Amino acid sequence: MNPKIKTVKQLAAFLKAARKRSPKIVFTNGCFDVLHFGHVDYLRKAKKCGDCLVVGLNTDRSVRNLKGAGRPVNRERDRAEILSELFCVDAVVLFGDKTPYRLIKRVRPDVLVKGADYSKDKIVGADFVGSYGGKIKRIPFVKGRSTTVMLAKLRKL
Repeated sequence: MNPKIKTVKQLAAFLKAARKRSPKIVFTNGCFDVLHFGHVDYLRKAKKCGDCLVVGLNTDRSVRNLKGAGRPVNRERDRAEILSELFCVDAVVLFGDKTPYRLIKRVRPDVLVKGADYSKDKIVGADFVGSYGGKIKRIPFVKGRSTTVMLAKLRKL
């Protein structure tokens, strides 16, 4: 099994050890369905917000619920494996809830990162992270680099 891919149970032990050597834990989440440069750029910038980057990855079922029929293009295990190979990603954990709120409460990140397309008041978990002095960072996306744009281009082929 890939050591960067964690169950929620394994994540607790990982975080305990990580906090001893890494002062700042960063958390972000997403579907990361068809990995592209925009994702890589976003995750690199997220990692720069701290020392240890934990990525919450939507399960296949939750991606379908969010994005509709025909999604995800890549199954959760494949998406987790691909993300785990990125140097900037320290851990990947799947979650199937409608939002990552429960996972954010488990991680208790020092920095919560989302795309700049979210206003701070719409970022799930921002209230919780802010309650203990954690920071919220919004990262702009690379223009024209999104899964939706990529899939639209592929449909035209």
